[in-house]
Amino acid sequence: MRRSTKEISEGPEVRLCSLVDGAVDISKKAKGHGRDLSGINFYADKLAELRTDAVVLFRELADPSVGDITAMAEMIGFVFAPQTRYEDRVRTARELLYELKTRKWKTPSSSAAGEEDALFPLGLLTRTRRGYLTSVGRQMNGCFSAGWYDGCAVMMRRLLETVIIEAFEWRGIEANIKNSDGDFFQLSDLIARALNEGSWNLSRNTKQALPRLRDVGHISAHTRRYTAQKADIEKVRQDCRVAIEEFLHLAGLLS
Repeated sequence: MRRSTKEISEGPEVRLCSLVDGAVDISKKAKGHGRDLSGINFYADKLAELRTDAVVLFRELADPSVGDITAMAEMIGFVFAPQTRYEDRVRTARELLYELKTRKWKTPSSSAAGEEDALFPLGLLTRTRRGYLTSVGRQMNGCFSAGWYDGCAVMMRRLLETVIIEAFEWRGIEANIKNSDGDFFQLSDLIARALNEGSWNLSRNTKQALPRLRDVGHISAHTRRYTAQKADIEKVRQDCRVAIEEFLHLAGLLS
């Protein structure tokens, strides 16, 4: 079901508060009418709907404290559980509402914007209409935003491999980057062939960027005692943007 403008602007924590109030209200009415929320009746069905909506909204909350999030998840499970006694539901709902209303939540819009454009503008990948490129780019940016820098480097390597292959395929010369078994080369050989390919003229910036991007990806993927840091990715941020975007153009995916 499409959300209303008001629902989107309110934020998940506000809407979740309404669902908690709804669960208490349904529990009160069921008690008054002698209905069992674990049975098959209107009140049980309504509580089940509220519980489903609450789980979905809870996943949208962004908070840095894993411990607090875990405790709140337990409270949500208790508040919306059909077997919870009315008095216990009310008490836990009060605690949950306090947490939801007093905690400073990150806004989903600001979190998503920072994540999408962390290293490479996701909008450019979306324009290619290649879902697999957008998916890899989103994972790369998401890893960077979350501080998972080895994961970011590996996804950057995968995205670079893919756009290089796309460029060769677009020009009908993919045989130049395949081995005798018909499999595509890995990144080092892909970069070597891309640098020496005569059907295009790579910019100087891309020629300089490719070896640096290759090294960052290799070290994170294959060095056992190495752990990438933010500074390692920051050093190749511009390289990532320049090289990947150039190959997207060479592949006919951007105009």
